[in-house]
Amino acid sequence: MRRSITFAAVLGTSLALAACSGSTSGSDDASDGAATEAADGGTLTIWVDETRKPAVEAAAASFEEETGATVELVLKNFDDIRADFLAQVPTGEGPDITVGAHDWLGEMTSNGVVAPIELGDKASEFEPVSIEAFTQDGQVYGLPYAVENIALIRNTALAATAPATWADAVAAGQATGSKYPILLQVSEKGDPYTMYPLQTSFGAPVFTQNEDGSYAADLALGGEAGTSFASFLAAQSAAKVLDTAITYDIAVAAFAAGESPYIIGGPWMLESFPGLDLAIDPIPSAGGQPAQPFVGVAGFYVNAQSDNVILANDFLVNSMSTEDAQLALYEAGDRPPALTAAADTASADPITAGFRAVGADAVPMPSIPEMGSVWSYWGVTEAGIISGASPDPAAAWDKMVADIQGELDAS
Repeated sequence: MRRSITFAAVLGTSLALAACSGSTSGSDDASDGAATEAADGGTLTIWVDETRKPAVEAAAASFEEETGATVELVLKNFDDIRADFLAQVPTGEGPDITVGAHDWLGEMTSNGVVAPIELGDKASEFEPVSIEAFTQDGQVYGLPYAVENIALIRNTALAATAPATWADAVAAGQATGSKYPILLQVSEKGDPYTMYPLQTSFGAPVFTQNEDGSYAADLALGGEAGTSFASFLAAQSAAKVLDTAITYDIAVAAFAAGESPYIIGGPWMLESFPGLDLAIDPIPSAGGQPAQPFVGVAGFYVNAQSDNVILANDFLVNSMSTEDAQLALYEAGDRPPALTAAADTASADPITAGFRAVGADAVPMPSIPEMGSVWSYWGVTEAGIISGASPDPAAAWDKMVADIQGELDAS
């Protein structure tokens, strides 16, 4: 296997990272440690979940054979990884590398538990949105391996072509005589994640984005664009298109039963639709601007306190960013790969190609800590407008924005 970054290059980068993280006492000590690590092969500990374990295991075996290093995999429940990593790293414990999601980034960096990764020229070989998702203050903090987003899932037996707009989708759905013209889960708590592409189509993103794709802590979902979206929600409720009674389970069951030509959702739904001939389309715009869903990117983080940052960077850049490794992760998790070459291969499957195309024009889920102040107000406000509990949509939306801003100002 051709190693894309020389040992000397990784060494120089890793010494800089080690100095920033405070994990070494000085450059001489770091150099000595790096030389020892190279000489004895070194040992890496990696946290993985059950789904990813076989793919990482295969890459680790090749890495061990090539470098003489030892790679130890620790099986973890994915839901426990984030909290355990945050708790253990500051105490000097935890793995050298962990699997994780990009939207953990804000909390990880604010707690100083992850180190940047030096991808070098390799960065250009990944889907741009995947690198964007792991970028903060101009540095990349994760090695991406999968991109996940929602799209319009279409039953081609009921709708032969993709709708151009939301209104077209509703009209086409109604023309089929189906029970539901289009399915979008709402529930009594709302679902701003699934409704986000409709919101962005009105020009009301949750936060402003910087040039590098990262987010600033400036709310952007208010104003006329936001209240226009709120009015749209009320109108769709009145037309019986959106309904808080439609939960995830109800929406999936109805689509599986052929009760609607369309459902907005992600690849995690597909196993519930055996026997249906499906197509994956962009989510149609309701407000005239592009309907951009959130993208979630899965990847690997490096422990900022690791004594093996050189080896960790080497393993990620040269072993987990190969086409074989990324395709193995794709086969395990059924999400489009982050590496472009692997994504090209996986796109031989038209379903994967469809989700990938939508993801290319999507936006990363904000990873900044301020996002935590948004969720508790956002969904319930949307649900209140759709249910009619908030009869003045614009006033309800403006109050939501004010409440979120008040919490941001107080934090």
